[in-house]
Amino acid sequence: MKVAVVQAAGILFDLTSGLQKMEKLVAEAANAGARLILFPEAFLGGYPRGLSFGTVVGSRSPGGRDQWYDYWQHSLEIPGPEIDQIGTWAARHQVYLVAGIIERDRSGSTLYCSVAYWGPDGGLLHRHRKLKPTAAERLIWGEGDGTDLQVLETPLGRMGGLICWENYMPMARMALYEQGVQLYLAPTADARETWQASMRHIACEGRCYVLACNQYVERSDYPEPYRAEIADLPEVLCRGGSVIVDPLGQVVAGPLWDEEGILYADLDLREVAKGKLDFDVVGHYARRDVFGR
Repeated sequence: MKVAVVQAAGILFDLTSGLQKMEKLVAEAANAGARLILFPEAFLGGYPRGLSFGTVVGSRSPGGRDQWYDYWQHSLEIPGPEIDQIGTWAARHQVYLVAGIIERDRSGSTLYCSVAYWGPDGGLLHRHRKLKPTAAERLIWGEGDGTDLQVLETPLGRMGGLICWENYMPMARMALYEQGVQLYLAPTADARETWQASMRHIACEGRCYVLACNQYVERSDYPEPYRAEIADLPEVLCRGGSVIVDPLGQVVAGPLWDEEGILYADLDLREVAKGKLDFDVVGHYARRDVFGR
């Protein structure tokens, strides 16, 4: 099967434009033959790199609350009309579609950094909320409760994933390995070289395909009112680095740096089983008699 990893910037503070961009990219990837299409962390709703929302320890500013409200307005609810709209694209192109979104809790106003899965029938299959926002992310996003840490059985294979630095949580990874993940999805905002090493390690550790997806973001992608706050940051805020890795830790596509684009790869799930000849982290290499479950 052919898979696609979309490296592109989301559109901050403009959900309508973000959806329009996503629709075009879905069509492009599907027309190229992709059956699974992955978008980066916070592609819809935006990853507000460099913004402070007027918050320091012990103090919040009125202007920061206004900024957060603007961000909040351009988030998505589940269920909601935008979720249904994205489902129509998955159904039109008969693809599995996975994307990072900023989700607004329907019972309150808390925002979550989430990843949503749509099936080729257009239905929402699953939603996972990031378990632990990192550093200043904790100012704007709540924590997931772990009940959605699931791997999905699909005709393409068992797919599941973690968001950005959740992938550095060994027990979270093990939760996916225990469920037999074959297509490990890792939407992120991390463009460091160390991320590349981690993706290859996870593929080799889990004996699974890893699809890691990041945004390519420039300062000019921000709306004019917010550019002053990030004026001291480099013009390129995120270099990307999207990559696809096979179950032995070998890179099969990417990494893609310093531009928007779509990575494609043809995956063979037989390679997942073959890789477990000599290493199975939840099987013959687990040593449960020593470490327990």
